Amino acid sequence: LGYSHPSLIKLLQQPQNLSTFINRPALGILPPENFAERLKESLLSVAPKGLPQVITMSCGSCSNENAFKAIFMWYRNKERGHNNVTKEELESCMINQPPGCPDYAMLSFMGGFHGRSIILMFAFLGLGCLATTHSKAIHKLDIPSLDWPIAPFPRLKYPLEDFVKENQQEEARCLEEVEDLIVKYRKKKKIVAGIIIEPIQSEGGDNHASDDFFRKLRDIARKHGCAFLVDEVQTGGGCTGKFWAHEHWGLDDPADVVTFSKKMMTGGFFHKEEFRPNAPYRIFNTWLGDPSKNLMLAEVIKVIKREDLLNNATHAGKALLTGLLDLQARYPHLISRVRGRGTFCSFDTPNDATRNKLITIARNKGVVLGGCGDRSIRFRPTLIFKDHHAHLFLNIFSDILANFK
Repeated sequence: LGYSHPSLIKLLQQPQNLSTFINRPALGILPPENFAERLKESLLSVAPKGLPQVITMSCGSCSNENAFKAIFMWYRNKERGHNNVTKEELESCMINQPPGCPDYAMLSFMGGFHGRSIILMFAFLGLGCLATTHSKAIHKLDIPSLDWPIAPFPRLKYPLEDFVKENQQEEARCLEEVEDLIVKYRKKKKIVAGIIIEPIQSEGGDNHASDDFFRKLRDIARKHGCAFLVDEVQTGGGCTGKFWAHEHWGLDDPADVVTFSKKMMTGGFFHKEEFRPNAPYRIFNTWLGDPSKNLMLAEVIKVIKREDLLNNATHAGKALLTGLLDLQARYPHLISRVRGRGTFCSFDTPNDATRNKLITIARNKGVVLGGCGDRSIRFRPTLIFKDHHAHLFLNIFSDILANFK
């Protein structure tokens, strides 16, 4: 909602909420007596379709990390036929060996970003979000990782209406590679237990794919018995015009697990019933989120509904995207591949140096822009960003482009 929103200030000033902000409980052991009700008012009120369960976390990385664990537990439980764990499994897991530590993998996509965390299992192997992050070398350099499959993410050509056939072929190529990798790794005795993907790759360059691509990818996951994890850490919360970006796909069963953080105030993941841990402490850390963030999120959701901010994101995003397309037509040597959904907009520049210079000039004129990928500039306005804000920015940026040297 932006900084210092009056509704949130009012919430913090209410005496009955002081205890929630002052005292932070270890939620996995001693949650507040009203925590379940608070979750119903906040996270569960916006739960994605078919995912009635939620576990809260503190950040995006630990949300994805623990979602991976939930998927691996689910897959192993399915493999053992829901029977009891054997003595051999219990003993072998303590020395990082199968069958207690099965050789499972998460399939991810080049350009994806799912966090920087890494859990060291032993001296040479790492398990975690960093193994599925492929956006910038600086995130991964010098850190041990796992041999997990990495599929290509579609690189679409713009404008989309001029490259329909080429983009269809590109998406088909990437989907074929996903299936090939699942089969290839299975032959290596490494099972792909889950697929993780962002509805729009963010850190990797605001890369989009068609709704049809995601629908077919969902079918591939189902065909091969893989869990389908949609990472909405950056796209969730309404900026695309729907509360969850994957809602644009129009699927009845879009995901098995959905992770969230950032705009959602708290981290965590939604999941189907069958992914619920079968024993305490299997998904666990000291805090498991923060009740004060759920309290604030409940108020944010009320404001979103009261002020119809999802529709606002759609309309403001259209104004922003239309203006960017106009600037692209006038300054094609500086702007290309304009794309967006809601206010989640971006464009490419000729190179990294030009991108960084444009960001610096804009900052000095009071506009904060973000870089992503190799040479892209992205927009992340708040949900209260309206058409007139878009036009205010476009006027400023037009002057920057006109005088750029």
